Amino acid sequence: MVDNQQYDVIVIGTGAGGGTLAHRLAPTGKRVLILERGGYLPRERDNWESTAVFVKGKYRAPEFWYDKHGDRFPPEVNYYVGGNTKFFGAALFRLRPEDFGELRHHGGISPAWPLRYEDLEPYYTEAEHLYLVHGRHGEDPGEGPVSAQYALPPVLHEPRIQQLSDDLESHGLHPFHLPIGVNLTQDAEGRATHDSVCIRCNRVDGFPCLVRGKADSQVVCVDPALRHDNVDMVTGADVRKLETDDTGRTVTAVVAELEDGSEARFGADIVVVACGAVNSAALLLRSANERHPHGLANSSDVVGRHYMRHNNLALMAVSHEPNDTQFQKTLALNDWYLGADDWEFPLGGIQMLGKSDADQIKGEAPRWAGMASPDMPFEVLAHHAVDFWLCGEDLPQPENRVTLDDNGDIHLALDEKNNIEGLKRLQHKLRGMLGKLGMHPHHLLPHSLYLHKGMPIGATAHQAGTVRFGTDPRSSALDVDCKAHDLDNLYVVDTSFFPSIGAVNPSLTAIANAMRVGDIIAERIR
Repeated sequence: MVDNQQYDVIVIGTGAGGGTLAHRLAPTGKRVLILERGGYLPRERDNWESTAVFVKGKYRAPEFWYDKHGDRFPPEVNYYVGGNTKFFGAALFRLRPEDFGELRHHGGISPAWPLRYEDLEPYYTEAEHLYLVHGRHGEDPGEGPVSAQYALPPVLHEPRIQQLSDDLESHGLHPFHLPIGVNLTQDAEGRATHDSVCIRCNRVDGFPCLVRGKADSQVVCVDPALRHDNVDMVTGADVRKLETDDTGRTVTAVVAELEDGSEARFGADIVVVACGAVNSAALLLRSANERHPHGLANSSDVVGRHYMRHNNLALMAVSHEPNDTQFQKTLALNDWYLGADDWEFPLGGIQMLGKSDADQIKGEAPRWAGMASPDMPFEVLAHHAVDFWLCGEDLPQPENRVTLDDNGDIHLALDEKNNIEGLKRLQHKLRGMLGKLGMHPHHLLPHSLYLHKGMPIGATAHQAGTVRFGTDPRSSALDVDCKAHDLDNLYVVDTSFFPSIGAVNPSLTAIANAMRVGDIIAERIR
């Protein structure tokens, strides 16, 4: 046991933010302690079994949160070393420059960030290189300027997706290779070479990787950080509260419940919270004391508020021709990201999902009752499936928030109709193209099992915004360095800090920001 020791930095959480920050600090030689609520995810055949992962939710945390009506639901959270990156699809997009400014949407205003795209750009480049992102800058005409090309070439399309790309281009659109973090070496045809870690299978999206081929935080950051003698990690450490000194300006103890039910206390000069947007807010609220009666870092009353999770749709189209693709997640389309000829407001982006299989489709079938589902056996339907992910921006609203009840249980209030018109129009755009793309025009089926979207509120994979940063302590919890306005030694580096979320997966921005804040903390402790 490593408690009763004083560390330079404690990092709570090992996902995209916490794992990356620990990796950034490891070479400083300063004493770093990582606390992780879970353990290492078991390596077993069920890692790649659709029924276990999607239908039964074997690896999802066995807990329930409550919605604004008091009804409980299972959130899409996973407590393992690497956090939710163990299950993410490794799509690692940059936000666009416009996302850092104020954007007018049909449903309201997406607020500006206190940073510009140019401030984060060097860290985006480093993040892409660290997380083994394959792609090609310059293909997406709307992307921001870059200081360096991806270090790794794009993952090549398999024939059916290459045909889809060609068809989209023939209609004047600009499909591009999806930036994805995998440890893949390809031959000239795009096949995994004999020495490639990634085997280019159909299990990348939503599954943990059995062969460590996906660039998740555990593989890329946490395990390498632990090779440094100055870095320790305690797993099975569920942090329950943070204690402060009498002035309320300094966190003096991190109090955790261990797997055996005992309590452990840890101390450090700097404490970094990276538990995920919901759990980070809950931890700060749970840590209320006399100096901070409404929770730590919460003199502004914004902690827990402005929760965002994207407006998402997972959809399955049916190709006329068989789709033999294995590694389908190679294409994206952002032509309507900021608007369209017939719509002045942003719609969002389209990208490919991992390939559906018969077990997933069988699990979906009851949800398709009464819809125009194809009259095909599950195996045949899976062979013709082409899977899309539509992502639109939802907007930060103070009423969308995390709170705790008297028992300490998490409640999540969410307006599920927040700024959804753009996503509806994006779906209409895709549906209108199906016949031109070699697919049945009347079959675009909701893929609810993907990311456990049986209930929209349960899809928490892209959670963000609950401990927002800004320059004004009256309207933000963190300053531009992601340090709490109200405390001298408390930082937050998961997606909690986002003031807006854009319409792309948030992981790369969390990673890049963790590098930026890591440099700030490294300079401070030096």
